[in-house]
Amino acid sequence: RTRDCTDASCTEMQCLIPRCHSGARVSFWLWFLCTFSCEAGEFLEMSAQECTQCAAGTYSLGSGIRFDDWETIPSGFSSLATYLDNGPHGDDSSTCNSSTWFPQGSYLESNRDECTVSLIYAYPDGNLFFEFFIQNDQCQEMDQTADKKWLKLTSHGEWATHTVNLKSGTNILYWRTAGILIGAKVVKPVLLKNVHIEGVAYASECFPCKPGTFSQTPGSSSCQPCPRDTHSGHGASSCTPCNTTTLYAPEGSAECKARPPCSKKDYFQIHTPCDLEGKTQVTYRWVEPQICLVDVAGAETLPPSGDREPCPPCNPGFYNNDTATCSPCPPGTFSDGVKACESCPAGTEPAVGYQYKWWNVLPASMKTSCFNVGNSKCDGMNGWEVAGDHIRSGAGGSDNDYLILNLHVPGFKPPTSATGGAGTEFGRISFEFEMVCSADCELYFMMDVNRKSTRVVASWEGSKVRQSYTHIMTKNASVSYTWAFQRTNQASDVRQNVNNVASIYSISVSNAVDGVSSECQTCALLSQPSGSLCVPCPPGHYIHTSQCTECPPNTHLTSHSTLGPEACKPCGPSSKSNKEHSRCYSDCVFSYSENNVSLSFDYSSLGSVGTLMNGPSFTTKGTKYYHLFNISLCGGEGRRAVCTDNVTDLSSADSQKETGEPANAVETLICQSTIIPSSGRGFHTALSSQSISLADTFLGATVALTLDGVKARPDLFPQTTNKVPDVNFFYRSLEVTSSCDKGRNVVVTLRCNPDRGTQGELTVPSQCPAGTCDGCTFHFLWESSGACPQCTSTNYHQIEGACKGGLQDTLYVWTEPKRCVGGVSLPEKKTWPCESMDFLVKMGATIGAFTAALLFSITCYFWKKNKRLEFKYSKLVMSSNKECELPGADSCAVMEGEENEGEMEDEVVYSKKTSLIRKLKAIASRGNGRSYENVQLNSSQSNGLVWG
Repeated sequence: RTRDCTDASCTEMQCLIPRCHSGARVSFWLWFLCTFSCEAGEFLEMSAQECTQCAAGTYSLGSGIRFDDWETIPSGFSSLATYLDNGPHGDDSSTCNSSTWFPQGSYLESNRDECTVSLIYAYPDGNLFFEFFIQNDQCQEMDQTADKKWLKLTSHGEWATHTVNLKSGTNILYWRTAGILIGAKVVKPVLLKNVHIEGVAYASECFPCKPGTFSQTPGSSSCQPCPRDTHSGHGASSCTPCNTTTLYAPEGSAECKARPPCSKKDYFQIHTPCDLEGKTQVTYRWVEPQICLVDVAGAETLPPSGDREPCPPCNPGFYNNDTATCSPCPPGTFSDGVKACESCPAGTEPAVGYQYKWWNVLPASMKTSCFNVGNSKCDGMNGWEVAGDHIRSGAGGSDNDYLILNLHVPGFKPPTSATGGAGTEFGRISFEFEMVCSADCELYFMMDVNRKSTRVVASWEGSKVRQSYTHIMTKNASVSYTWAFQRTNQASDVRQNVNNVASIYSISVSNAVDGVSSECQTCALLSQPSGSLCVPCPPGHYIHTSQCTECPPNTHLTSHSTLGPEACKPCGPSSKSNKEHSRCYSDCVFSYSENNVSLSFDYSSLGSVGTLMNGPSFTTKGTKYYHLFNISLCGGEGRRAVCTDNVTDLSSADSQKETGEPANAVETLICQSTIIPSSGRGFHTALSSQSISLADTFLGATVALTLDGVKARPDLFPQTTNKVPDVNFFYRSLEVTSSCDKGRNVVVTLRCNPDRGTQGELTVPSQCPAGTCDGCTFHFLWESSGACPQCTSTNYHQIEGACKGGLQDTLYVWTEPKRCVGGVSLPEKKTWPCESMDFLVKMGATIGAFTAALLFSITCYFWKKNKRLEFKYSKLVMSSNKECELPGADSCAVMEGEENEGEMEDEVVYSKKTSLIRKLKAIASRGNGRSYENVQLNSSQSNGLVWG
């Protein structure tokens, strides 16, 4: 059939065999229908057309193919690096040209950078994505379920097998990894050990055994590794012994190596178990198998053993019954490890658990091992060695060995009187450790719940001073805790950095179901006077005087055991406790008062969970990613945020089927996921991974900037107006990390913004696009109209309308800009009776006319009176300027006919000898009610004015 390779589906990797090139056309395909196959150990002899046994030194799967020799990438495999997402500056894919799969002899290793490479399998690492998919000869991906596409993660120290069924026809197999580096950590590579394909019609030839292996008999289906101190070449039918006097060879070696002189790297120190006399001593042993030579120049010898010293005491909860070993105390008794076991007094019960602080022998609940993915040199070695007051990492076989220490806890048994409820602490593990490193060593602390999937809880790199770490269990389950120490993560088959050591000084686990007791704790008793049995307390109760007492309202029980009323801690501001008193939460209501002004907020309209996806951000290689935040602002148990990884782990999927819980899901108050878009790295769907809890405890809500040691940063979100104060919601995570020894903190600032919708908008600081500036405290701003206070009567005012038809309306409107929601409503329009405008106008006109007439009359009266006075005054002035010329009269008097003028108001007597001033005084004194008389004042100097 004809296959046109010009379409875009053929541009991703080689999709056909033979390989299609752009514009090429394959015109004929020749298919053979094969109805037979050869058995394992046989191949089809083409000339004889029959199955023939493979010769010694070769092998055949008959109807299958196996790839397990990784000195080079086998023929038919290819490693293609792609970088489908250009960086923020348009960078091309040239930075990934050197990324490839690296053959390491016994396995194939993927690249350690961020480039997407196609081929491989295995370590659990939250920064690495690994998928396996199949395409047909049409470049179409075969239908695969998630459990076949995303491979099961393995824990440190184990290989896993992944099996899929192939369909008939051409199958192109892809192993593809994509690393996401957010921070300085290095991506852990995926390792592929072998590929075994069955179902081919026949084997046309036998495969020679690779160096270090052999097949002794004809018709072999596989090759066996050469025993230790033997070697073999390519296609060997037997192994050749080495001269063990001067040479050695590990198992599966292709050649013998010279034995080096012994050095300090070839032995290690141990503490002997206690003998019958209760003594121990430090001794030294060669690392097995011993490959070094002692009797040569420059060789080190074993140091002499130390003095016999008294054994350390037993660990708490154990006792020494005059034997060489420590035995656990019987149930119901306790011991500090020195004294004999005693029974707990009435009203108390044993506090069971593990407390390991003396390391003369490895406790029965612990085991140690060594593992290396590239060789078996350390198989059977102890990964950790006891050292009296601590346990330390062992020598191992090579520097990249995983030195493993495991502690199994079958379950947890909280104290009888302990209360349950959501968020209850079932147990906790604490350990004290120290690291001394000169290379890139790393210590992993991992946890496997119910033997389903191992996950890394915390890790530390480089040298670390003596410090403690605590992890709290909130689920009652069987748990295996693992410590894995690696001196370097680079491929190595030698032991050089033996001075890189991790030491653990103490390990304690509380409430372990099979634990022992070092002390007794108070419990609640039956209410009867004669009662002596411990009884469980209801949820939300504490023990007080051997009785169960409920915590006061709006308090919560502390997560760690505390007796008395102090066990109940008050909830933070604007928060309340649930019925079980197990946690505090916000009921979406907040009140604030200042300067006789009260504001009430109701945040229930913001919704149950707020979501924010910020970005995009870019890694150092330009990989695009986003951070998705889910925030449960307020509410009880039903309003929690959930972040889910869609990269399926098979073991997690199995756990989901059994428990009904979401696989790879984090349910808390505030969580974060890392999102890689589907277009970013060539995946067929967007990837959600690295889901973590940022906050699981609500501290309270307040307008203050600090609460319980957590500080808000108002400078990160400048405010344009302060008419409505910002309200800060404070959260904390109880789980500590290697970088945040006090756990993570979150501050969600709610700001009233009438221009936003009810749901509002979540943002992160522009200076810190990841939401945090220090990696431990996250800051969010939630602007919404739903964050405005509830409306009161102070938020509106009234407007009075005009009087029409004897009626007047009063309207109420909101004061702009409106910065409130809900609360009181605007009052209804009110209508009042009023006087019409026509009546008022008429009355005003009448009053105005009357007033004008009155003013006119008064004006005329005073004008006329003023004219009369002016006339008399002018006559008076004229007469004062000249003497009276009337004959025979000594004075000038009022003329006849003027006496009645003005109703005799003015009577003026002129005297030629009276001065003008005296005349004016006479006028001013008129009308005083007295009779007057004329007085003749004669003067030779002047005429005067006489007033009467």
